[in-house]
Amino acid sequence: MAQALEEAGATIINTGIGWHEARIPTIATSVPRGGFAWVTQKLKGSVSIPLVATNRINTPEIAEEILESGQADMVSMARPFLADPFFLLKAEAQKAETINTCIACNQACLDHTFQLKRASCLVNPRAGYETELSFTPTTSPLKIAVVGAGPAGLAFSTTAARRGHSVTLYEASDRIGGQFNLAKQIPGKEEFYETIRYFRHEIQESGVNLHLSTRASASSLLSSGFDKVILATGVTPRTLGIPGEDHPSVVSYLDVLTRARPVGQSVAIVGAGGIGFDVAEFVGHGADGTPTVGDDIEPATRPQTAAFLKEWGIDPSNSVRGGLVPPAAAVPAGERQIFLLQRKKGKHGGGLGRTTGWIHRASLKKMGVTMVGGVRYSHVDDDGLHVTDKKGEVQTLPVDTVIVCAGQVPERSLEAPLLAAGASVYKIGGSYVASELDAKRAIDQASRLAADIENSTPEAMESYIAPLSVQAWMFEKFAAKRA
Repeated sequence: MAQALEEAGATIINTGIGWHEARIPTIATSVPRGGFAWVTQKLKGSVSIPLVATNRINTPEIAEEILESGQADMVSMARPFLADPFFLLKAEAQKAETINTCIACNQACLDHTFQLKRASCLVNPRAGYETELSFTPTTSPLKIAVVGAGPAGLAFSTTAARRGHSVTLYEASDRIGGQFNLAKQIPGKEEFYETIRYFRHEIQESGVNLHLSTRASASSLLSSGFDKVILATGVTPRTLGIPGEDHPSVVSYLDVLTRARPVGQSVAIVGAGGIGFDVAEFVGHGADGTPTVGDDIEPATRPQTAAFLKEWGIDPSNSVRGGLVPPAAAVPAGERQIFLLQRKKGKHGGGLGRTTGWIHRASLKKMGVTMVGGVRYSHVDDDGLHVTDKKGEVQTLPVDTVIVCAGQVPERSLEAPLLAAGASVYKIGGSYVASELDAKRAIDQASRLAADIENSTPEAMESYIAPLSVQAWMFEKFAAKRA
């Protein structure tokens, strides 16, 4: 086909791989960087026109590696320019460490597109809003305290500081990143490290006064004379709320992802939202026994192409029809017995991303995870987790570990004493709303508030949410009516 195209007059061939209906991931974060450049390389020598490699090329280093190895004549990128419109200028200036790297989450670009929303970017909320969201220098500099160095706190602090405000950022732990430090532990989500790396650089460049291992108190904040206090304190996991919730076998997702508690060989995960799926992926890969990756260390186990091809049954030799082997032959079931439970009777992971949810479901299916819906939780004892299934029958799941992923509540313990003393207090990120952990919303809200903090009031926080397009508003109304 390539030769026929060249003969017909084509002057260049871009080897874009797959589409969203494909049964293998092609551009999601679980796809290795440059994971399909080998396809382009197969055409080398068959045609004389330039060949372009594409899919999951998100850093200058990966692009140069593909070109230097002779896999392609050119590379194609799109989402990386949403994440950082100055990508090429920074690469040319040998400042790759300053690039806001695309993490291939699809949450604000492709997922938005398929929901008739404006395409933007999780790590760069100005994408698509360049004429509406401006970070202009302030003429009224404020002294601002930010409590919590998760995605929302980092976005607000660096944006406000670059505008000329004096920002002091307090973080109780010894590292920045918040929930992103958990996300990067999940197999296939190692790219979240890049956002932490980017914000670490931004803190230094913007002049944010960072205090790690510092738990801010109301008294210390009040005595420091801050004009405004931003609570980016995140969330606290919900408890199980049934008899036996204090049983030694019951742990929270934080216990698991921080490796604070061991996980047995048979596991029940309570809650099948995004966190439940991530935890299932984490324990299903046996990833709970290795040391935690610090925020200053790049993950050493990024998805590798050979392992990815094997996992998804891709045959690069084309020795089988269609280039795909049966999925069952590609990856054996996981070593752990895992139950993923939810109260709802509908599809597990119904709230996951439009372009990535199917990938997570397929991955857990290949690991042999048992998904059970419509259950009511009764109690936990030495025999395991007792539930009532959707038929009304009582069952006992004889598991070693019960992992609670049943949602979160906002962490707002500082709010009341600060308000009582007359402080101007704002809540952003998970401390503003914790119904679902949403880094896209957190970074967007924080950035919009930072762009206008000198004119804002805590009562007007709803105005710092990205507006829906008319088409998206109609789409949501139609979807709600059908539901």
